[in-house]
Amino acid sequence: MNKSFWLIGSAVLLLSACEEFEGGASSPYLSEVPEGVREMAAPHQDLSAVKIDPADGCYVYRHVGPVETTFLPLRTSEGRPICSRAS
Repeated sequence: MNKSFWLIGSAVLLLSACEEFEGGASSPYLSEVPEGVREMAAPHQDLSAVKIDPADGCYVYRHVGPVETTFLPLRTSEGRPICSRAS
């Protein structure tokens, strides 16, 4: 009896950990990328998912590659990172 109680309790706990909660935090991405940033950004960068990296204040965009999805610095055509504050 005690063993089955712990087994059922553990199963419920593990399954509830997989549940996604509704009403979580809002999107971490900027709702609208500033026009100046859009003009400076080099082509072929996804501007639909841009956020500011709190570590350095620079813009990063979501890059979906063949193996993984990662955040890369948003860069100008000259290769310089675009930042919201002096780094």
